[in-house]
Amino acid sequence: MVWLWILAVMAALLALLCLTRVGLLAELGETASADVTVGFLRFRVAPSKPGKKKPKDKKPDKKAAKPPEGQKKPRKKLPKPTKEDLKSAYHMLWGPSKRALRRFGRGIRIWPLELSVVLGGRDDPAAAAEQYGGLCAAVWTVMPQMEEWLDIRRPAIHMDVDFDAAALRARGRVGASMRIGTLLAIGLGLAVPGLRWLLRFMKAHQSDSKKNGPKESKPRTDAPAQEPDAAA
Repeated sequence: MVWLWILAVMAALLALLCLTRVGLLAELGETASADVTVGFLRFRVAPSKPGKKKPKDKKPDKKAAKPPEGQKKPRKKLPKPTKEDLKSAYHMLWGPSKRALRRFGRGIRIWPLELSVVLGGRDDPAAAAEQYGGLCAAVWTVMPQMEEWLDIRRPAIHMDVDFDAAALRARGRVGASMRIGTLLAIGLGLAVPGLRWLLRFMKAHQSDSKKNGPKESKPRTDAPAQEPDAAA
């Protein structure tokens, strides 16, 4: 009975871990900042806090660390893949890679997406108006494609031109996150066929190296005949 409770608790913790989201949240304003999010926890990564300078450690003597030449072991080099190996890798990995990319794209959640961009047009109003038109065309061309590939929730994008301002102003928040379970599923979906192809590749080239390896010369058993002693 105790083992059943332990398994139930471990399964609940694993499910909670798979449902936890990890991501990045960036904020734009007078100063830009970025936080790494893990569930409800947030860790500031930019701008980073100034830390204390650590004393520099003395570099170890490379000559003293080197082992003697007699103890050096030759490193085994991986065989170079041939065209047939690359073709087999393509056939084995292309399907799982497409499924992984599709799952990766749909697994990314973009939230929040709040951007406000105001172009300054005091110096050159005509150029600012042209830039505003090109920016609107680019955003409303790219956004529908992104909404097909990614999970974008309640986007709020505002663009404008201020003919009384000289510089561009940008404010907003952009966040991207993904569940840990989705990352594990993508990793397993790519690792299993990749490991299968690698084992097949190593096995094939190991048999080839045995066939093409140098043949050992057998020692001669017949000794040369001794010449008769001239004195005898």
